[in-house]
Order: sequence, then C-alpha cells, then structure tokens
Amino acid sequence: MSEVIEGLRYSESHEWVRVEGNVAFIGVSDFAQKELGDITYVDVPDIDVLSAGDEFGALESVKASSELYSPVSGKVLEVNGALLDRPELINEDPYGSWIVKVEMSDPSELDALMDAASYAAQNK
Repeated sequence: MSEVIEGLRYSESHEWVRVEGNVAFIGVSDFAQKELGDITYVDVPDIDVLSAGDEFGALESVKASSELYSPVSGKVLEVNGALLDRPELINEDPYGSWIVKVEMSDPSELDALMDAASYAAQNK
C-alpha cells in the first residue's frame, strides 16, 4: 500500500502539493515513485512561469520515463538542486523531496486537486 499524507493535495498525474502561505511545493507521490522504480535522473528545464497542467520536467528510472505536470500556476521560485545530484532521494522520501517551488498566481486551482482520502481511494 502506498503512503498518502493528509494535508497535501494530489493531481491525477500523481504530483502532490504542499502549501505554505502562497508558495506551493510540488513533488511526486509515493505511489508514483513505486510505479517508476529506482529513479535515476530528474530533468527540470529552466522555466520561469508555469500554468496548471504544463509539463515542467520528467523523471527517469530503470523502468520508464514519466513527465511531470504542474498542478498549479505561478512563478517558479526554485528547483530542488539536491535531486539533480541525488535523484534517488525521491525513492527514499517522496514527500520530503519536493521538485519545484512555485509562487501561486491562482490559489483557487487547489480546489481542483484531490485530498488525501480521494487520492488514496483512486490508487488502491
């Protein structure tokens, strides 16, 4: 069974969002990292602004490559540089290993995302 964290919001494409003020930390769920297997590379191109649904990079693993989609719109504040050197951190701690940090331009977009219970039910 995959771990799902209360208080986060989840997209259908398995990204999670943790909100602090107007800043969204975006990563991938435990379910996603288990499906991918050992992650070997995190690709996040230089992007300044994202719209909800935009592709913002990809994860590569020994099994597959998977695109990353932004669940929210806003200005990209930071990419987690630690993941570029150690992509396996996502496997070790998917909820502690955010990929990008975004200053949200429309926090109401969070309403379109799933809460923990809905996400857990979808991924049984």
